[in-house]
Amino acid sequence: MDGFEFGGRIKVKLPEIGLGTWKIGGSFTPDHSMDEQLAGIVGRAIDMGYSLIDTAEVYGSGNAEQIVGNALKGRNVFIATKVWQSNLKYDDVLRAAEGSMRRLGIKTVDLYQIHWPSDHVPLRETMRAMEKLVWDGKVKFIGVCNFDEHLLDDARSYLSREDIVTDQVSYSLLDRGPEDTLLDYCRKENIGIIAYEPLARKKVFGGMIGQALSTVAKKTGKTEAQVSLNWLICKGALPIPKSTDIRHLKENIGAAGWRLSEDDVMKLDKAAGETGPEYSGK
Repeated sequence: MDGFEFGGRIKVKLPEIGLGTWKIGGSFTPDHSMDEQLAGIVGRAIDMGYSLIDTAEVYGSGNAEQIVGNALKGRNVFIATKVWQSNLKYDDVLRAAEGSMRRLGIKTVDLYQIHWPSDHVPLRETMRAMEKLVWDGKVKFIGVCNFDEHLLDDARSYLSREDIVTDQVSYSLLDRGPEDTLLDYCRKENIGIIAYEPLARKKVFGGMIGQALSTVAKKTGKTEAQVSLNWLICKGALPIPKSTDIRHLKENIGAAGWRLSEDDVMKLDKAAGETGPEYSGK
């Protein structure tokens, strides 16, 4: 599977597609009813070729991290997790990272992300803690989620030697907000875009988008979900669809390793109502 290299001063190689884990093991409270089965499903996803798993301390109040940790069993996977906005004070960030590592059963988090910006904790304080985690060898790379370009710029200004390598945002054919200004900034600064809700939470793609997806899917011999995810890959984003259905896991990972044509990307752009950033397919 091909991948992308992101990061300004600090470089990281990431795959084309990852696995999201929201609501695996509970939403904001833990649900232990299927822990063993879910760990088995995540393990099968890794065996299929998913080499990046994205999770967070708030998912299932830590249970998603526990499930992912139980699934790893020595497998070499890039782990991305997140610190919740209530834990953004300096000491809280350090404690939260330790808790995530303990639940995941790892000694180093590959990508540690600020889940949401806070209006109450100075960004300077949070970034100082994130950088210390890297210096202490507990985190390899720093990321953020739901930051616009102004917050990104601000956050990066508080880092002395490290850099932000990714920004995780909602991005799909139905949510093209990042294309307004964020994608241009991230391309210029070589910051990777990780796309959550890449299939718009399974909303039905109706109207012109649905027609365009159907046409392109038939032309390429792919499914509509694969076309939707590959459209994001062509934009230079890394989608992280979540599924606990083995069939859907196989389908989703089939969106990687190929590219839509420029004409097909433009057809989807037009159907979605506006022309997006330039085609970046290989």
